[in-house]
Amino acid sequence: MNVQPAAATGAVTPFDQARLDALMEEAGIDVLLATSKHNVQYLLGGYRYIFFHAMEAIGHSRYLPVVVYQKGRPGNAAYVGNRMEGMEQQVNPFWTPKVRTTCWGTVDAAAEAIDHVKALGQAGARIGIEPPFLPSDAADALRSGLEGARFVDATSVLERLRAIKTPAELDRLRKASELITDSMQAVFAGHGEGASKAELVDALRREETERGLQFEYCLITVGASHNRAVSPQTWRKGEVLSLDSGGNYHGYIGDLCRMGVLGEPDSELRDLLEEVETVQQAAFSKIRAGATGADMIAHADGVLKSLPNAACNDFFAHGMGLISHEAPFLMTNHPVAYEGVDADRPLEANMVISVETTMLHPSRGFIKLEDTVAVTEDGFELIGDRGRGWNRGRD
Repeated sequence: MNVQPAAATGAVTPFDQARLDALMEEAGIDVLLATSKHNVQYLLGGYRYIFFHAMEAIGHSRYLPVVVYQKGRPGNAAYVGNRMEGMEQQVNPFWTPKVRTTCWGTVDAAAEAIDHVKALGQAGARIGIEPPFLPSDAADALRSGLEGARFVDATSVLERLRAIKTPAELDRLRKASELITDSMQAVFAGHGEGASKAELVDALRREETERGLQFEYCLITVGASHNRAVSPQTWRKGEVLSLDSGGNYHGYIGDLCRMGVLGEPDSELRDLLEEVETVQQAAFSKIRAGATGADMIAHADGVLKSLPNAACNDFFAHGMGLISHEAPFLMTNHPVAYEGVDADRPLEANMVISVETTMLHPSRGFIKLEDTVAVTEDGFELIGDRGRGWNRGRD
């Protein structure tokens, strides 16, 4: 592998270049074309164009940013963006030595990427692409324009690259989780009998937005129901309320669930949440660098099965970061369409995982805790560690 360090080319990457080069070598990739918004953001050091933050569609096509990275040669990297992003380049220049902000749609973005790959003399190289995030017309254009190339799925390469979080990423994940839990506690305390699920979700959206988060979603249940859709259903005295929300802080997702009750929790409710907490703590106890996800999951499942309500409990764990389910992939999740391929790999320091235990109680309802956990060398850091007991509603 002919690798030139960034210093030799004058380009300094905002990501771990050696790690990316090694992953590309292992996957048999010479040139990477990243086209998903989250991976483009990662490779550009946190940049995401605000105009297309919420929606990609424009005119007859859509926004398609592209980062072109040649293995071992950061001085040959390029960013292909929308025509309006030239103004962004003037204010805060991109790190890539080449910037091509001339595009409006998918096919012209692909054409710019093709021109750059050809200029590098790599038209017949092994090209890494993101099939789930590459529109068919752009993919067709790449295959036609780079006729001698062999295309390789680079999705897992980029997932592996993002799995180890930098200190700055950890700070953003901490902030996202803390702001979500603060927002949830404000909603619990500020609402009482008669508040509808729709009103409660709107209130959480406002609380998260006012704290600087981009609200992503809220799954909500009230009372004995297990239905987590927004509806006119109202909160009543003695009923539980679960808020499971994702909020985005500078691109990084916080995803947590906290429980509320209207009135004082009775002994049964205290016992039920304690069961959920027992499983969570069992999982936490097995998290550290060098341990495997499989050991953590087996221990949590074993504790779960020993509890009185095991039949209606479920445990799950997944990676967190720029997206809500990312590497490490610890458990098979067919609804979200991935396999637990990382279960037997050792956890590494600065990986971030979501740990969640859900109880679907037949008479008391949906009782859940979901926590975000950063792996450390000798254990774990619980992020957003607040509001984990019964939060009281307004009398």
